[in-house]
Amino acid sequence: MLLPVIGIIVGILLGLYLPIDVSASYAPYLSVAILASLDSVLGGVRSNMEKNFDMGIFISGFLSNSLAAAGLAYLGDLLEVPIYLAAIIVFGSRIFNNLAIVRRYLLSYYRERKEQP
Repeated sequence: MLLPVIGIIVGILLGLYLPIDVSASYAPYLSVAILASLDSVLGGVRSNMEKNFDMGIFISGFLSNSLAAAGLAYLGDLLEVPIYLAAIIVFGSRIFNNLAIVRRYLLSYYRERKEQP
């Protein structure tokens, strides 16, 4: 449990203090890839709470979701169709769904701990 928290803190600190500029032309690709990655991470947290986490499934899903989302955004740019909007809607709804499920698991976990003497 401590290792993921350390990873999040290190990631936030690197993001805050490293000067990384992204060109405006790459912003749609990066935003969709970040949403896909966040969806995979929250799905991993959810599956860990459900006691069926598999690292291979997590890594393959993380990479394939991110690459597929960025690839679809690029394809949409080539076709001059904003396909990235569909990816944003789908990944956004999945993120909120996973957050709701994780929240329910945490609430039931803390309620059970509170009831036990």
